[in-house]
Amino acid sequence: MGIAAGALAMASALAFPLPSPVCETASGPGRAALLELYTSEGCSSCPPAEHWLSSIARREYAADRLIPLALHVDYWDYIGWKDGYAKPAFAARQREQNALARSATIYTPQAMLNGRDLRGWYDKAQFAAAVAAINRSPPGADIRLTLAPPTPESVEVSVSARTARQGNGALYVALYENGLATEVKGGENAGALLRHDFVVRAWLGPYPVDGRQPVAWQQKIALDPGWKIANMGVVSFVQSRATGEVLQALATSLCRRGD
Repeated sequence: MGIAAGALAMASALAFPLPSPVCETASGPGRAALLELYTSEGCSSCPPAEHWLSSIARREYAADRLIPLALHVDYWDYIGWKDGYAKPAFAARQREQNALARSATIYTPQAMLNGRDLRGWYDKAQFAAAVAAINRSPPGADIRLTLAPPTPESVEVSVSARTARQGNGALYVALYENGLATEVKGGENAGALLRHDFVVRAWLGPYPVDGRQPVAWQQKIALDPGWKIANMGVVSFVQSRATGEVLQALATSLCRRGD
């Protein structure tokens, strides 16, 4: 979605009041690192990377330090297995991020940490040092997420964001799901049962953030009947359009009535 379309979406969405009760969370004084894993069920080297993603997020890093997302790309679908989680938009996102990072190589599995290619993601010490360096740096934006309890059809999400300085920033919102599994019938992973976490189900943005005033974004995000609401969450982040640097990121689970 481009800037003009994003502005129209914000304007129309703001016409609908957010029902209560709501769940609310805000970014803190530290900067959370955003980890984007570009992966595919048709890629034989991707399952270990996805296992790593699930393990570090669940056991080693709290959400105020590291926010993971798995974006399944579609360019491996031709080799015998169509990835049901893949979208052309995710492959386009990968190409855009690599261009900003001045990397000419598009590959899977690729881990990008705060907009930078991290080829040594499997080295625990190197990865920990990279995350710690981001956590120590001052955030370049403030984000607040407000969610209404979801219905079977949709979840209403409200985001307010402001950058620390004027500039060409962009706000993104992603809906993800954990606890997914696929019995792969073809391609390089034929016969394998693949398990996935932090799989991006919906991707919205970019919406412009220029630092002159806070951005208020609100929208109902449609939910597929096959998605498990109890396993889902929302991520919002602000990124520099000029450099690809992620200025701040924030995540929360979908709230439920009575939370």
